[in-house]
Amino acid sequence: MAALVFDSGALIALERGNRLVGALLAAAARAGVDAVTSSACVAQVWREPARQARLTRGLAGFLERPLDAPEARRCGMLLARTQTGDVVDGAVAAMAKDGDTILTSDPRDISLLLQAGGTSASVRPI
Repeated sequence: MAALVFDSGALIALERGNRLVGALLAAAARAGVDAVTSSACVAQVWREPARQARLTRGLAGFLERPLDAPEARRCGMLLARTQTGDVVDGAVAAMAKDGDTILTSDPRDISLLLQAGGTSASVRPI
């Protein structure tokens, strides 16, 4: 089953109450589509939980995938193939599956990484 994948920029948009992101997340929930993110993305945006109530509530409904040893190596290989260096973008691309939709503030790099990994996922800029 395809998932709605959030990168760090999409999580920040969720935290800030971005209406488009909220609507996409609600539509995914109604359709039974999982909302997914990487622990690397959470690490990039998690700063003051007491002040990030919207993010905290939102993440409660997400599947958070770890950047474990195999994923870290896949991420590194994608970064090498694309000559890019953002580990968090690489983690998102490494965990994405064919048919997923990725919400991102960095569509160019995510698209490049997906292509390098041979993953057929949609990229939705936010």
